[in-house]
Order: sequence, then structure tokens, then C-alpha cells
Amino acid sequence: MQHRILAACSLIVLVAASAPFQMNEGELDLADLLDYANQPVPDYITQDNTPADNPITDEGATLGRVLFYDVALSNGNSISCSTCHQQEFAFSDINQLSVGVGGNTERHSMRLVNIRFGEDSLFRWDRTAATLEDQVLIPIHHAEEMGYSGTGGQPDMQDLLGELAGVTYYPPLFELAFGSPEVTEERIARAVSQFLRSIQSFDSKYDIGRAQVAADLDPFPNFNGAENAGKTLFIEDFTFVTDVVEVEVVGGGLETFTVSRRTGGGLNCATCHRPPEFDIDPESLNNGFIRNAEVEPGEPLFDLEVSRSPTLRDLIQPDDGPLNGGMFHAGEAVTLFGMQIHYKFRQLQPANTNLDPRYTPGGLPQFLDMTQQESNQLNAFLHTLSGTAVYSDERWSNPFDADGNLTLLNIPVTGPTCPEDLNGDGIVTTSDMLDLLAAFGCTDGCGPADVNGDDLVTVSDVLAVLSFFGQNC
Repeated sequence: MQHRILAACSLIVLVAASAPFQMNEGELDLADLLDYANQPVPDYITQDNTPADNPITDEGATLGRVLFYDVALSNGNSISCSTCHQQEFAFSDINQLSVGVGGNTERHSMRLVNIRFGEDSLFRWDRTAATLEDQVLIPIHHAEEMGYSGTGGQPDMQDLLGELAGVTYYPPLFELAFGSPEVTEERIARAVSQFLRSIQSFDSKYDIGRAQVAADLDPFPNFNGAENAGKTLFIEDFTFVTDVVEVEVVGGGLETFTVSRRTGGGLNCATCHRPPEFDIDPESLNNGFIRNAEVEPGEPLFDLEVSRSPTLRDLIQPDDGPLNGGMFHAGEAVTLFGMQIHYKFRQLQPANTNLDPRYTPGGLPQFLDMTQQESNQLNAFLHTLSGTAVYSDERWSNPFDADGNLTLLNIPVTGPTCPEDLNGDGIVTTSDMLDLLAAFGCTDGCGPADVNGDDLVTVSDVLAVLSFFGQNC
């Protein structure tokens, strides 16, 4: 269902489009766009993977925001990108696996905060997307996720493009972002990528402290003792000796292993999760997971190439809240303690031929041997990486209203207008009528007031304007 409301000084389009969780009044003023392109970034942040051929623009990111929250991108209009990447959870999902149009997704939905600020240019858990632009299209094409696969009776991308071109609000938004109203797959990818790269978080306790020191290892003046100690543990490498230890294994019971047991120093987290961006080292290999038997019972799920990870920023809800969804490839770890257990010791799997060597110092599995105090200190530091604005900033919120409507205000007028549109605002209004009456009887230099082109402004010109009154040109 589509509705159109026409006004004298601006064109307002009101359309219906189902959408989930709402956060604002459902209006987009195209003459007063939110600032996406010029957001401040701290001086100590040096990584930026934005490609030269798709910089963030206010117009492109605005279109991307609408696409991100629009259920029209899914077969059956049931889910949007935001269904699996929710602002209230730092654009992740608290479900272990998200639910698409055809069932569960294959992996846990990554947090999308600060994806621009990392060295790794490959995306997805298995790093199979060469660019973010490639990545954003994969869920749309996926049969189980958004369902425009073109297989098994599902529609394909061309069907989606035709549907979006028929939605009243998209031609003006594509025109604004790209200079013409055509809806294309490439433009969808570019716009959504601009929106995603605009989602940034630099208002955490960590950022307040980092801005006051010269280096990450310097004590932060706003940190307490546990937080500074946890930061040191996170960054510094450890010393180790070869030792024989008894470890409780999956299924219960103790087994004896020869390990590289940590005897001092830190925990070496920062060698993979690199501050101050806390992005993942692009050279990282598998982190010890090769299957998830609980999610896929009886079916080995080999993940030997997996190395992508979201930033550790906003891993945790602010104010000592819970995790923003599970950690690891299928959300296996649901607490910080569970994460620590995984890295404290991981029995080597013969099938894992791609394990990152940083987990086997000296050729043996690492045994971090953390004390309870160290565990608490590390957790205290990880909490400092969470900001607050990302959860509520209007720039990244749902643009649709509670009923699923979107209103565009002040759509720019482009291209030729009808001769009845004397003032060139794209619509024939009272203003045009007044302009014509003011020129009535003109026989020289009448210009657009001479609607019928007889070199004289007459009653017929007035009638021509009346016949078009209130019509979009």
C-alpha cells in the first residue's frame, strides 16, 4: 500500500513498509541529513579500511540505513538486516544463531561496531568475502537468510531490484545518493556498506583514558587498579616453561598433558586483538574451534580457515551489563569466563591443521594458568571497551515508524518540470497560480507564465495551471 501527500513548498511521500523494532518518528528530511561523513575519530585510531571508490557520504549512508532496516530485502518481507544485527546489542544478536527466512543462520551474527577501523579487508567468519560490499549481498542471496537465492523456487536478485524500484521512497533516495533513481545490486552494496562503516564507537572509558596518555601500556588516569592491571595482562606477552599438568576435559575427568605453562607476564591477547582499534590481526589463523557439535549434532563442521573476528569494543553492554551475544563462530561462549576457559587451555585436535601458532608456544598447547584475581582484572578491562552512544544514536536507528511507515521530507527536485510548474519546485501549487495571475496579459518576456506558448498570458494559461493544480511534475 502506498500513499502520497503533496504540499506547496515540498514533496512529502508517505509509504507503508513493515519493519521491526522502532526508535523514531519515521521521518527522513532529505534537506537536513544526519552527519555520517564527518564524524570525529580519535587521533590514536590509525586503521581505516574504507575503499577509495566508496567513501562514506551522508546521502549514501542515509540510503544504506533505510535498506538495512527494510524487511523488503527479504523474501516474504519478514526480516531485515537489523533482525540479526540489532542496535540494542551493538548490532549483534543475543541468540546463538539468528533466524532467517529458511531457518537458522550458519554462524553467530557478528557485532558491526567499528568494522571500518581494522586492517583486515576480508569479511565473514571464514573471510570468504573480499570486501564489505561483497559481504552485505551474501545474506540477501542466501536461501536460509534473506531468501533471494534464485534456487528452489525462490526469487532472485533481479526480482528484488524490480520490487525495490516500485517502492515510492527508493527512487528519490537512490537519486540523492547516486545521481539517478536506478536501483542496482552494486548501489545497494555501496549504500549499505557506507552505513555500516559509519557505525563507530569511541566514547568508552578506555577512550577517555587513552586520550590522556602516549601509549596503551601507560597507566590510564581514569582507570582503577584492576582495570589498569587487566589492560597490562591483555597487552603483554607471557613467559612459559614446559610442564606436565592435569586438565579437566570435555565430558568430565582429568587428563595429563605436556604444555607450555605460563609463569609470568601477561596473557598475550593483544597480539591478535590489537589495541587501540582492537581489530583482529589479518594473519590470524584458526583459534581452536573446528566444529560445534551442539548446534550441528552429529555433523562435523570444519572451520579450519576461520580467522575473522569483530572488534572487542562493545563486547559487553554498558554499565556492567551482559554480553552483546555469544562469542566465537557460533556463539559458543556466553560469558567472559567461558571465553577464558577456551584460551586458558585447548587440547590440540589432530584434524586442526590450521591452528594459529600463537596458541602453541614452544610447539606445545598453551596453559595460561590464570589466577582468579587475574581473571577478574581482565574482565574489568574488557568492560572499559564499551561505549554508550552506539546503542541509541539516531544515525544508526530504525528510520521506520511503529506502523512500518517511512516519510520523506523535502525531496530535491531534479530534471525538467512541466510548464505549469512556474516556480520550478516540482509541483503545481497555489504559488504557481499566483505567479500566473501576476503575469496575466503579459505580451513580452512572459517566460514560463505563457503556459500554452501563444506569446500571451491569457485565461487559457490560467486554466492550464488549474488543471495541473496539486500534481507532481
